[in-house]
Amino acid sequence: MIRLSLVFLAALLVGCGPAVTRNDSAPQAAQPPAAAQPRVGMVSAANPLAVEAGVEILRRGGSAVDAAVAVQLMLGLVEPQSSGLGGGAFLVHYEAATGEVTVLNGREKAPAAATPQLFFDDSGEPLPFRQAVWSGRSTGVPGIVSLMEQAHQRFGKLPWQTLFGPAQTAADEGFEISPRMGGFLQMAQGFDGMPDVQRLFSQDGRALQTGDLFRNTAYGQTLRLLAKEGARGYYTGDLAAAIVERTRQAPVGGSLTLQDLADYRAQWVDPICGSFQQHRVCVPPPPSSGVSLLQMLAILDQTDIASTGPDDARGWLLIGEASRLMYADRDQYVADPDFIPVPVAQMLAPDYVRQRAGLIGDRAAASVAPGRLAVRAADQTHEVAGTSHFVVVDAQGNAASVTTTVESLFGSGRVVGGFVLNNQLTDFSLVPQINGVAVANAVGPGKRPRSSMSPAMVLDGRGEFVATVGSPGGNSILAYNAKALVGLLAWRLSMKDAIELPNLIARGDQYSGEVTKFSPQVLSGLERLGVQMQGGRGEGSGLHGIERRDGQLQGAADSRREGIVGRVEAP
Repeated sequence: MIRLSLVFLAALLVGCGPAVTRNDSAPQAAQPPAAAQPRVGMVSAANPLAVEAGVEILRRGGSAVDAAVAVQLMLGLVEPQSSGLGGGAFLVHYEAATGEVTVLNGREKAPAAATPQLFFDDSGEPLPFRQAVWSGRSTGVPGIVSLMEQAHQRFGKLPWQTLFGPAQTAADEGFEISPRMGGFLQMAQGFDGMPDVQRLFSQDGRALQTGDLFRNTAYGQTLRLLAKEGARGYYTGDLAAAIVERTRQAPVGGSLTLQDLADYRAQWVDPICGSFQQHRVCVPPPPSSGVSLLQMLAILDQTDIASTGPDDARGWLLIGEASRLMYADRDQYVADPDFIPVPVAQMLAPDYVRQRAGLIGDRAAASVAPGRLAVRAADQTHEVAGTSHFVVVDAQGNAASVTTTVESLFGSGRVVGGFVLNNQLTDFSLVPQINGVAVANAVGPGKRPRSSMSPAMVLDGRGEFVATVGSPGGNSILAYNAKALVGLLAWRLSMKDAIELPNLIARGDQYSGEVTKFSPQVLSGLERLGVQMQGGRGEGSGLHGIERRDGQLQGAADSRREGIVGRVEAP
């Protein structure tokens, strides 16, 4: 059984030791020349075994991308409810030697045969959302394997095959099911639409639960295939055929083909960057919603957010009102730019940002509306909370920030090769138009659905690495990421304290979040400002981040999940 020893965990967990002091009035013995400060690598992810896998690769001299591949392979095994080989991701990479930020778009694509009526039934009505999720039509062409291979080809140092070792060992020898995974397995057992998941996570007729040993030999076989053949072994051949076959089976079979898989490539794209509090923040372009995160930060930069703080109700009002404005524009305009124009430049134009910021008053607005940037129908997309996020910085200072997902709990519920298939196509609007006006995020052949995933890379004025952060959480991802960046850059908190700030999700006419984490003074202050906080949302964040502060790397993992931070020193 794969277990983390107390000794390993003690070495892995990052903390601050006591300061070394001396009495300068006392005679000092001659000291040898100071040794060169060791270079430090760091991993923060949502499961200790995934962190261990990344640290092992860094310890061998691997790059940030090498470690990221190992982390993802392990997450697909130990956190299959959130991400895996059947899903997709966005990767933001910082290259220390050049200061260049690049983005790899591994978002899933709709099949070539997909139509805007993909999720309509035979009578021409939209399918119930849950039925659409568990259908064969919900699975887009998975992007994560292509993303991992292309990232490794460009930024990897170690041989591809060596990155699979930790996950292969855990798959073959077994690992102990964590409380979080166990809780989701219990939920899945109650869903009629997940027979594949129920079979995979059963043993001797009994559903596995927290603390049980789980061996996923099918996943181990898939890893051996990919280690040997790379992405070709995934997008062609027997594994590809099995993926296509499973998606075409009832109920509500899809139209995915072998050609759809063979044609898939993750895309290298330029990041979009904006400024916030004298820092440069870079994110993926659409179909990621990174542009909306930048817009929200730009709106806040027009306010006095930096003079407020975590205990100031006005600061939270500013965050909430900027969030409502951001979501109004995001929901209306962001989609796949290969198929529909996305007004990125207009959304970030200084005059437009000032206009939107000018709508923030001393009290919460009665309502918000999108700006008039293009003719689009009101969005009909229903996004669910899921996903995972992890970050890696290697000993050379290169950084990788990855948000990765299979969409809903265990994706579509369909399993091939020991991994679940995504239901990412339900991130499209199930309704393609309203009153004859097209919805931006409607289904289209070969189109990528809009994503809330927006991993962020923060640089200083010289283009040097400051921090990287991101989160899972469905459409709340943008609120979680913005909160962390406000805490880090405007309120000058540590990464850990910024991540642990209460979550507030303000969208449409509703303010919701972690009511019990706000102080009574903040809640009463918000109420005087016209905000009635509602509970029941905000617990799904899984923020992970790393910052460079005073020349030292400091990492943090969201306590709302099971993540930790791992650290390794290189001579």
